[in-house]
Amino acid sequence: MKPHPKPVVYESLTSKTLFFSTQDVQSEMHILRPDELQFEYTRIMMGFLLHKPLPRSIAMIGLGGGSLAKFCYRHLPHTDIVVVEINPHVLALRDAFAIPPDDHRFSVRLGDGAEFVKEQPQKFDVLLADGFDVGGLPDALCSLQYYDDCYRLLNPGGILVANLHGCNQLFDVVLDRIRTSFHGSLLTVKDPDATNHLAFAVKAEPHALQSLAGVRRPDGFDAQAWRALLPSLARVFLASRESARQTRCF
Repeated sequence: MKPHPKPVVYESLTSKTLFFSTQDVQSEMHILRPDELQFEYTRIMMGFLLHKPLPRSIAMIGLGGGSLAKFCYRHLPHTDIVVVEINPHVLALRDAFAIPPDDHRFSVRLGDGAEFVKEQPQKFDVLLADGFDVGGLPDALCSLQYYDDCYRLLNPGGILVANLHGCNQLFDVVLDRIRTSFHGSLLTVKDPDATNHLAFAVKAEPHALQSLAGVRRPDGFDAQAWRALLPSLARVFLASRESARQTRCF
């Protein structure tokens, strides 16, 4: 096994950034607002709330700077969260990025995400997959077997949200694998600011993501953070409307 690369942390007066190369920023944190989501693709990933507004449990593949983990931990106080990160050097930066300590509903583990979804006996309502490394999306985290295991890991009605890059030459192949594993369920939403495409798939009938509705602010969710999230939720909602319209045209 090749050694895991060590990330570099750059700190300015207002932010802290984690990256593996000068071309690819992996994560960013506002020093005064460490729980805030800085990137649009992470805010779009929170679109799972349109399908599961009150998840009992969330599993995350990939920690990075902990943006999604911190945001969900703070704003979904009734949700149990498990995060799996394969790179020990990333995990060692946990305190530097203000990731909270483990407690009765929050756990960060060192481990292989592909092995986790295959072997973990517990089922989850939401699975957030953002497991990029210095070489991109590892083969083990985009295989048909991996997405089959993601499907198994979810409770009935559970939802997978996977961060993909449209510039990957296997992008369409990966989408087909998700669609196959989730029996036709697939919705993609592009981040207008980057190459990220967010793939949503549910363990339910294939058209479940074409009937997303507006959702009221979940109990315990900070009102200001909710307002900041609404434009990104709207992107997911509009994508679901467009998907439904295209289906009716055939």
